[in-house]
Amino acid sequence: MPAFNQSRKNIIRLIFVAMFIIIIARLFTLQVITSKYKILADDQGKFRKVIYPDRGIVFDRNGKAILQNTTIYDLMIIPNKLKGIDTAALCNILGLDTAQFNKRIVEVIIKNGRSRPSIFDGLLTDEKMAKLNEAMYKFTPGFYLQERSVRSYPYDAAGNVLGYLSEVDTNFLKSHPDDGYQIGDYAGKTGMERTYEKVLMGQRGIQYWKRDNKNRLTERLENGRYDTTAVAGQNVYTSLDIELQELGEKLMENKLGSIVAIDPKTGGILCMVSSPTFKPRLLTGAERKKHIAELLLNPALPLLNRTVGATYSPGSTFKTLQALIGLHEGVITTDFRVSCGGAFYGCGSGKPMRCLDYGTFDLRNAIRISDNTYFATVMQRVINNPKYPNLDSSLAAWDRYMYEFGLGHKLGVDVPSEKRGNIPTPAYYDKVHGAGKWNYCSFRSVSIGQGEVDVTPIQVANEMAYIANKGWYKIPHLVDSIEGGDQFGMLTKFKEKHNTTAIPDSVFEAVFDGMQGVVDNGTGVAAKVKDVVVCGKTGTVENYYRGVKQPNHAFFCGFAPRENPKIAIMCVVENSGRFGGTYAAPIVGLMIEKYLKDSITDKARLARIDQLSNLNLIPKRIYIEMRRQDSLMHSKDSAYLLAKGYIQIMKDTMGVDQDDEEDALADLKNNKDLTNKKPVKDSGDNKIKPQAILPDKKKKQQEEKDTVSN
Repeated sequence: MPAFNQSRKNIIRLIFVAMFIIIIARLFTLQVITSKYKILADDQGKFRKVIYPDRGIVFDRNGKAILQNTTIYDLMIIPNKLKGIDTAALCNILGLDTAQFNKRIVEVIIKNGRSRPSIFDGLLTDEKMAKLNEAMYKFTPGFYLQERSVRSYPYDAAGNVLGYLSEVDTNFLKSHPDDGYQIGDYAGKTGMERTYEKVLMGQRGIQYWKRDNKNRLTERLENGRYDTTAVAGQNVYTSLDIELQELGEKLMENKLGSIVAIDPKTGGILCMVSSPTFKPRLLTGAERKKHIAELLLNPALPLLNRTVGATYSPGSTFKTLQALIGLHEGVITTDFRVSCGGAFYGCGSGKPMRCLDYGTFDLRNAIRISDNTYFATVMQRVINNPKYPNLDSSLAAWDRYMYEFGLGHKLGVDVPSEKRGNIPTPAYYDKVHGAGKWNYCSFRSVSIGQGEVDVTPIQVANEMAYIANKGWYKIPHLVDSIEGGDQFGMLTKFKEKHNTTAIPDSVFEAVFDGMQGVVDNGTGVAAKVKDVVVCGKTGTVENYYRGVKQPNHAFFCGFAPRENPKIAIMCVVENSGRFGGTYAAPIVGLMIEKYLKDSITDKARLARIDQLSNLNLIPKRIYIEMRRQDSLMHSKDSAYLLAKGYIQIMKDTMGVDQDDEEDALADLKNNKDLTNKKPVKDSGDNKIKPQAILPDKKKKQQEEKDTVSN
């Protein structure tokens, strides 16, 4: 009996020892080997909160803040924590039905997975925020509110210059794999916000919070021991004059076109007006998606920055450069005279190139009255110059001048989507006409800024800076300095002078004389400014749309004052139908007056501002496109497909990101009147291709039509 009891006692001991070993082993496994339950416990007891930094503030040349920050909230979702959520109450607050709610969840999971936080409803309105704050306990832990710093705009101007932010999409993440972006982050998509993203973005911070049993945040974990501080982006100081920008946008209301002004000594951009433009505040905050769709679908292309993304024939503004080349090449002198009897007959009498002014002119007067025959003769002499062995080499030499003037290539401005323009080459004419089968008369229209030559507005303004400086320029740029230093070396190239061709000052002075005459008593008298000597040049540019001649573009460019120039400027008014001196010249005059004198006080000049601002020069074809777009939106399924092609044009032209494209298409798809209205009957192609605003458009060489360019 005692032996039996002893045996039973040992068995019981063994059982307890075994149980103890099992418990110890299990605890060791749970606490040391596997992290599963630690993660679950941590997840229930603490919350990782991302702190988004303030982006850098942007200042104008006078120290005025033109781009600031404000705070707004996103509603974030973690899909694998949705169990037990009061979805009906949430849908009621957000204005969603069940189908829309479920669709958003699916989209979030596809984009970012089930366990990572994603934006469910971004940039909440004040009304939604108030309702969510009252009921947020019903939606945790699947939903939470994320504080975010977004942009605010003290001045409702310079939308195309400053650009806008939007949530990064999958394409963005793929193209920036090493930059630390995550779904839910915002990045600059256009304008300065895009170019200086690295400078402005700052660094995210992290806070760890304790949570109670109802998932409410209580206090910082270990008094913030594990937190990291958000670092604000660097502030940037620009050359932009925001008041000058506002005036330019006012003058260009109800028009298509651009104004660009540059400080010729520094290359700093004083204003960069693209019209039509948009109010930058429309693309921040809760209504952003609605407005981006409206802007994308506008056939006047308000999101296109025409100053760098539109190309035009320069018209007679090009004649100043022809004068520089002719004088420097020695094929003419300032006293060289040409007679105009109504046309240029240097290529025979079959297709004379008309001119408006009869008489005999020297260089200065030819610039003043913008004589076509004179400059056609000058370029003919350059191309047929006997010092060159053949036409290929003489045209190549002419090309080199143009490249050194800043044409035919991207300047490298700090604004995205810059186009290179076009300067025709021997290879181009060999391809079009065949090697050895072309001569000067094949491209005589180039002599007066028509034909195959294309420029952007920023190139024309820079060309004026080059002339004002008597042979050099600095790359035009917006940002002058970065607070805390230029750690990425983004500003270095803007400090370099570009002056490879040593044209004598005397040559420039002769051109100055002609340009001053344009404003004093020539084709650009409307650009006069009291007590300021303005040098300028008008241009009237023929253009075609789908093979049909459109009203002429009006150009004016110049600089002031003549001695020690402080502003180089250009203006183009698309399809104004008038000469460059009619609308573009007075706009430039007012801009020069505002910049040099700081204000415009004369009542007559103020009235002129209002008169030009109220003048509607929107081309008829834009209204036709609006009606056609309305027709597309009301033609059911085919409208959606056609509109998708239309959006593709906008995407290619402006670098629109994937989410913005989807927003615009959704706006079309969800149009409630699709089946209730008959389409507006209209003729023509359904794609919008306004003249001079598509990217790198390959021009079909047409039979040259003789032009009048003043």
